[in-house]
Amino acid sequence: MEEIFKKVKDLRKQNNLTLKDVSEKTGLSVSFLSQVERGTTSLTITSLKKIADAFEVPITCFFENESNQNFVVKVEHQKPFRIEGSTAEYTRLGGAFNGRSLEPLLVTLEPNMVQDNVFSHPGEEFYYVLEGAVIFNVDGQEYLVKAGDSIHYPSNLPHYWSNPLNQPSKVLCVVTPVIF
Repeated sequence: MEEIFKKVKDLRKQNNLTLKDVSEKTGLSVSFLSQVERGTTSLTITSLKKIADAFEVPITCFFENESNQNFVVKVEHQKPFRIEGSTAEYTRLGGAFNGRSLEPLLVTLEPNMVQDNVFSHPGEEFYYVLEGAVIFNVDGQEYLVKAGDSIHYPSNLPHYWSNPLNQPSKVLCVVTPVIF
């Protein structure tokens, strides 16, 4: 995340914009943007998308690193993280190289977790349940997906998920576009 915060600040300076200018373009507060640039706050994909739009760059530019061409992700380099507003734990499984279009993740859903936010965005989502079970609500239809089952749908349909079990559920997730 540190490189994302640095990239936000670098883009603002390259465009000769003040925090107030970026605030007006994004609808995000000056204090929040200042915290982002200092790396003292969490950043949602939605907020990052607003920032990318303000600088007229694709959201993927925050994740590109010209010198990083890692194709193999060793288990010791897999670091779980959480996204603001979500109780799910994510672990990036994909390599790091420019131009990639898939985002493979291992997702662990806490017992009895219900996602409050309904999402809809460009792309596709594929999930394979490794352990437990997950209820996927896609376009108002509920699908119970158990260990060994999979689901694949266009991300532009309203969707959310929940873990109906009293134990964690683990899911292999592959989404487009690249978000991390």
